[in-house]
Amino acid sequence: MPEINTLAEAERVMTFCNACRYCEGFCAVFPAMELRRTFAEADLNYLANLCHNCRDCYYACQYAPPHEFALNIPKTFTELRLETYQKLCWPRSMAGVYRSNGLVVSWITIISVLIVSLLTLLFSGPAKVFSTHLGEKAFYTLIPYAAIVPLALILVGLMITGSLIMAYNFWHVTGGKLAQIANLQANRTALMDALRLKYLTGGGYGCNYPGEQFSMARRWLHHFVFYGLMLCFVSTAVAAIYEHFFHHSAPYPFLSWPVILGTTGGVALLIGTSGLFYLKLRMDTIPSSSHVMGMDVSFLALLFLTSLTGLLLMMFRETSAMGTLLMVHLGFVVAFFITMPYGKFIHAIYRYASLLKNAIEQKI
Repeated sequence: MPEINTLAEAERVMTFCNACRYCEGFCAVFPAMELRRTFAEADLNYLANLCHNCRDCYYACQYAPPHEFALNIPKTFTELRLETYQKLCWPRSMAGVYRSNGLVVSWITIISVLIVSLLTLLFSGPAKVFSTHLGEKAFYTLIPYAAIVPLALILVGLMITGSLIMAYNFWHVTGGKLAQIANLQANRTALMDALRLKYLTGGGYGCNYPGEQFSMARRWLHHFVFYGLMLCFVSTAVAAIYEHFFHHSAPYPFLSWPVILGTTGGVALLIGTSGLFYLKLRMDTIPSSSHVMGMDVSFLALLFLTSLTGLLLMMFRETSAMGTLLMVHLGFVVAFFITMPYGKFIHAIYRYASLLKNAIEQKI
């Protein structure tokens, strides 16, 4: 069979759906669709990224496969999102990373862990790495603070720069004006929609995921991942305050705020990522695309392993295993920040931009 043009297929599907409008109460896509009579590339890229892949529309549709019209919004929009990631990638030379994402993320992770481990062993020596270190600055006896901070700043700077440039590219190609980004009311609405995962409720009954039955499981597991990640970021920020303002160095006491926040976030990430992986194993494959499976699984796996090694490091930091766990954990952290704009995480950037555009055009 000849390869289906994704944009043409998305336009065909939306044209049918705009005539039917049976699914208009499920999510934001259908009210946004109803504002249009024709669908240009900018419209379709916007609608595809506004879609939360809830799948309610697929199971409600009388024209879904095996009907001859074969309307399959979740699969079509998933493939169009992937094409959007590639077209708007910065730098352009990285565009191919999205298509083979699982393999690329796996290799970056392996290489990051190896490089961090080899450099630590080279400069600190095996005797020091595999010894027990206690008290403040125990971590820094293996990996100097002067090495950690510049590396962290470079990685975070590149991640933020890449994400912002790609967010601007998306905003531009979907017809958004730069001044609209500062619309406070629209940002408030978009932020609340994102924080509540409003459009993973399927109009109130939950998503048809992993199968035809309604369920809120995917929404709650997304909450575990999102808020777990946010708690880990907050934990890192609080640790920086402890270091620079209170002159207390890691590792911190078990009942200190950095450890409490980091542990809570880490446990939440373990629950969320493992739960989402379990649902993915059980999901109906017809309304999904095999092209993004590697991206989805590698992102969940990297988050899970980063959280797991962080928790194990916290638990065994006063043993001779601390050096090994520290090297492996920092290797996973490095890989995570390198791949953030070039993996599944980028969907959060485009999703928020789409929610903001939706809030503006709906005049909420």
